[in-house]
Amino acid sequence: MSDYYQNLSTRIEQRFQGQVGRCTVAMGELTVEVMRQHMLDVYRALRDEPDFAFEQLIDLCGIDYSAYGDGVWNAPRFAVAYHLLSVRNNHRIRLKVFARGDVPLVDSVVSIWSSADWYEREAFDLFGIVFEGHPDLRRILTDYGFVGHPFRKDFPVIGNVEMRYDPDKGRVVYQPVTIEPRDLISRVIRHDHRYVTPDSPSAQEGK
Repeated sequence: MSDYYQNLSTRIEQRFQGQVGRCTVAMGELTVEVMRQHMLDVYRALRDEPDFAFEQLIDLCGIDYSAYGDGVWNAPRFAVAYHLLSVRNNHRIRLKVFARGDVPLVDSVVSIWSSADWYEREAFDLFGIVFEGHPDLRRILTDYGFVGHPFRKDFPVIGNVEMRYDPDKGRVVYQPVTIEPRDLISRVIRHDHRYVTPDSPSAQEGK
């Protein structure tokens, strides 16, 4: 199967020369980086041309690279990954577009694949990625009045606010988080055979 996707990668590089970046095949999957300014033209061609015929968008998700590679990442922080399926040709592809700028921005693909509608809303809600041209871009998972984007790497695990029912006001109210931040890293160090190495003092004592 990897040979098939290597061949597909070559065909895509030749067809979209100057419009796509790196194409990689790993673990039987093809990933293609598409340039932001060419993404709609490339996506329409991938859908409509018989050689590719990617008629279905089966998934779309945001990516935050800010903590990738121990903080040495020097490309744009946010990207969007698109997973496409061709039923006619029985092949799949992953496309990746980087969202540049202070406000991460990419074009909406709802006009190409209508299934992108709620996926784009989810990526907007959780990552703050703005999809230009989306017909109804608003939050879809978090509550009304939610502040921030919870899948960003810098979003606090305990959140920023909490909600409770106020019997005096007769409604739900928001307030600052009252939970103390917790360190979830285990501090228990066990001195038993699971942690003994040939050079450790415990191993030397047993000789």
